Amino acid sequence: MATKNISWAPDTGLPLPGKKLKAAASSSSQQPPSLWSKDKELQDGLYVPPADLKKQHTLRKKTVKDTAGAKWFDMPAVSLTPEMKREIQLLKMRNVLDPKRHYKANDSKEIPKYFQIGTVVEGAADFYSGRLTKKERKMSFADELLTDSSLKAYTKRKYSEIQEKHQDGGKKFWKKKVEKRKPVWARS
Repeated sequence: MATKNISWAPDTGLPLPGKKLKAAASSSSQQPPSLWSKDKELQDGLYVPPADLKKQHTLRKKTVKDTAGAKWFDMPAVSLTPEMKREIQLLKMRNVLDPKRHYKANDSKEIPKYFQIGTVVEGAADFYSGRLTKKERKMSFADELLTDSSLKAYTKRKYSEIQEKHQDGGKKFWKKKVEKRKPVWARS
């Protein structure tokens, strides 16, 4: 049975006697672990936590991942992309999209820190006409709304109504007012 020569030396940050300085410089450029940094001391090349309990607690808090908690199945905080932000804004303004549907008021105006977006999968029990066809399905909620022709017509009509309502007084406004005074049979 052959024995191997095994040795260990503490990591002091200084180059080892048999190695060149270039190799030591390249190894020091590596990322240190998240628990310790330059100002913390290493003893025999090992990390020793601070003696102060408050400092230990803050270190532990920093290393724990940001989640909604155990009661929410440790749902992680999502990094918000512009597309996701747009989707959430559309969901918050959904009461404007359809005049026939009424929704409960939103809890808050800001975007939540913890959330997940999923896809609705129709069950086999749903009838075919109740589902969206593959052609109608889009990559995002915003794309689906943009392709809906009835929604386009509704928003166009509402937009023109609002523009008419807030129209400045002028020649067109005065003509409309005079036209309304005329009897129905005399209007052009």
